[in-house]
Amino acid sequence: MTIEEVQNEIIEEFAMFEDWEERYQYMIDLGKSLPIIEEQYKTEDNIIKGCQSKVWVHANLQEDKINFTADSDAIITKGIIAILIRAFSNQHPKAILDANTEFIDKIGLKEHLSPTRANGLVSMIKQLKLYAIAYQTQLN
Repeated sequence: MTIEEVQNEIIEEFAMFEDWEERYQYMIDLGKSLPIIEEQYKTEDNIIKGCQSKVWVHANLQEDKINFTADSDAIITKGIIAILIRAFSNQHPKAILDANTEFIDKIGLKEHLSPTRANGLVSMIKQLKLYAIAYQTQLN
């Protein structure tokens, strides 16, 4: 699936819920299904700067596609990173760099987060794109 197809799937899933209480619960459930980062990668180098909670992200390149794993010490944040990883994992670095993140606005996530969590969301996206830049440079 392309990034856009995955994003559209996420938009459709969030549209099924009546209110934000249900959407938060869904995000928590997504966080529980997150591909968990191995303990050895839970280091300061892998912590996303700008997040109030601790969020660790690890990336590795497999057959020209980036595979992300992550974890967080907060359930909502874990759900947020799970959504982003679902959209961007197993994709080519250039596709990640070219992808927009409008789906975040379409599911209404930004407007339902506290300012600190919204800043964290931006930091998470930025970090995933930085990994993509690094791997794209490696591939060139």
